[in-house]
Amino acid sequence: MSEQNWFGCVIPDDLLYDLGRDVWVRRLDNGEVECGMTDVAQTRCGRFVQVSWKHPGRQVKQGRPMAVIESAKWVGPFPAPLSGQITADNRLAFEDDVALANRDPYGAGWLIRLQPSDFEGESGHLVDGAAAFEHYRKIIEEEGIRCFRCEE
Repeated sequence: MSEQNWFGCVIPDDLLYDLGRDVWVRRLDNGEVECGMTDVAQTRCGRFVQVSWKHPGRQVKQGRPMAVIESAKWVGPFPAPLSGQITADNRLAFEDDVALANRDPYGAGWLIRLQPSDFEGESGHLVDGAAAFEHYRKIIEEEGIRCFRCEE
């Protein structure tokens, strides 16, 4: 995985990004997408303390919550970057380590898998890693963000 790094904030090149929702999207071979919170977003939130999940099988519309994240500083939705059916969540991993997304936001800390109902029709707002890096670089500089990984 190739990535770009700015003040500790990692932006992998091989993902797509919903910049308005701070969500990354990984296309899987079976047509599903895996979704998680960007490094910048997890840093802004602070250490996760709880995740409330929508159950697999639920239909979600683009922009609507797939989960609710509670952290030390924030409580809010984890929004769907695309409409579709939730096929899996990472609840078991988060039960063992609720701060998993703080430590590994682009790997083991994924949150939801989704079968998009219309990927081609709804994915026009998703950008590649290079465009995401430029977007987040400006935010990182303007807001003085320094990304971090929570420890045990």
